[in-house]
Amino acid sequence: MTLLRRCLLVALILPGLAQATANVDAPAPAFTAATADGKTVSLADYKGKTVVLEWTNHDCPYVRKHYGSGNMQSQQKAATAQGVVWLQVISSAPGQQGYVDGAGALKLNADRGAAPTATLLDPKGELGKLYGAQTTPHMYVIKADGMLVYKGGIDSIATTRVEDIAKAEPYVTEALAAVAADRKVEKAVTRPYGCSVKYAS
Repeated sequence: MTLLRRCLLVALILPGLAQATANVDAPAPAFTAATADGKTVSLADYKGKTVVLEWTNHDCPYVRKHYGSGNMQSQQKAATAQGVVWLQVISSAPGQQGYVDGAGALKLNADRGAAPTATLLDPKGELGKLYGAQTTPHMYVIKADGMLVYKGGIDSIATTRVEDIAKAEPYVTEALAAVAADRKVEKAVTRPYGCSVKYAS
């Protein structure tokens, strides 16, 4: 199997993800994780703020679609300008596609002009499996009261083509707009698409 074909697996259900406890309209699972800049953060640190979790792998063609076009960066900047906390999560295991250390993650973000609030390093896959993250990207939105209100794809068109971004329904943007307006997120669970998260085998 070619590297590209391995990358392009869509919404692959991985062993162990059945134990995930991240359910919409329920409290988001608590976590503590190391950040790329050497700190430690917990979900509880952001109580009272809307939080976005973005699973990422810089070598994944689907991730490159959204970063190469500037779409992910623009969503990050628009959200954080409104006070949203945006957390990138890297769950690639050492030796697997997309694995980077803290310095590597920071350089990637600087080179791409990315603007997450923080980047969480999850090389053992504990956070990814806790949330049931299947793909890169896989997106989650947590309300200020700690309830998970969205999980799924970044948008509605599961391709690697940049030109499809403008035609897609922007699920995460819509979810954040609903939260800001104190409305229920209409499409609270959607199908994630992208490369499989490269957990340790």
